[in-house]
Amino acid sequence: MRPTARQVAELANVSVATVSYVLSGRDRPVAAETRQRVLDAARQLGYTPNQAARSLRKRRTQRVCLVLSSLGGVPSDERLATDLHEMADARGYSVVTLTVYSEARASAAVDVLRGGIADGALVNVVGDHFTHDLLTGLAATGLPMVVLSNESGLEGCDVVRTPETEACAQAVEHLLAEGRRRIAFMAHRFELYRDKPAGRLLGYTTALERHGVDPRIVTSGADDRVSAYQTAAELLSSPDRPDAIFAASDRAAISTIWAARDAGLRVPDDVAVIGVGNIDEGLISKPQLSTVGPLRHDYTDVVRLLFDRLQAEEPPPAREIVRSWTFLRRGSS
Repeated sequence: MRPTARQVAELANVSVATVSYVLSGRDRPVAAETRQRVLDAARQLGYTPNQAARSLRKRRTQRVCLVLSSLGGVPSDERLATDLHEMADARGYSVVTLTVYSEARASAAVDVLRGGIADGALVNVVGDHFTHDLLTGLAATGLPMVVLSNESGLEGCDVVRTPETEACAQAVEHLLAEGRRRIAFMAHRFELYRDKPAGRLLGYTTALERHGVDPRIVTSGADDRVSAYQTAAELLSSPDRPDAIFAASDRAAISTIWAARDAGLRVPDDVAVIGVGNIDEGLISKPQLSTVGPLRHDYTDVVRLLFDRLQAEEPPPAREIVRSWTFLRRGSS
């Protein structure tokens, strides 16, 4: 016979309400010793909360949804997913993940979220597939949402911004101060399809315009390691090769260092290289990779925004936080 919360309460010598507070992860003051007695009793009896019954009773799924551009390969996404899973576990939630890498996938994700697959969503989608209208329309349904985006005008959800344009401009300013004049920008594909430069590409063009430097050398290649290597090899074999390459991702920048090495060029003497993201792998590249990004990857403040919304009796007003980014100069530039 399945053990009950009342049996756990009797064994731990606490109330059933205390058992509920501890095992649901709700933010109620429970002494550490009492909490441990409840956990020990639940473990001894083999008790787990009946999530299906709880969901029916509360009309909630006890799930949150993580919406990403892809699965795997992006270290910051992995850190975000880890922090979300850890906080979800502590609060009695599970996590489902949706990927949005096309317009069709964006529409499908909205349909699934509207259908009630989860009680809230944390959205970190690179590119233009998850449009402003889709996001604001989804937020208008009342779904608790936190969106990592630099797009303006998002309403009905919490927004997390990064000053990547300013930090990228700072990186290009550094290259210019070092005397580099043929600076190439290796972009993600979606950055090239926009009507006007934004984000990382805007930082690049802004710095060049500020110093009156031409030409602009903008190419794709930052979406994966192989494309980055091939693009860098092509750039570096041209008669008028660039003296610096600024890649829109650290993975692409590291592939650029490999391409330069294979072409017999020295980094940074012959060509300087800078990436974006500040991934750990940049610390073990040779030379260490100069990069733009956060000083450390920790998304607990972002994840907490979502659970604050989920556990609030009344929806809080939309909030906005800005995560600090900076240029980190290392050996490659």
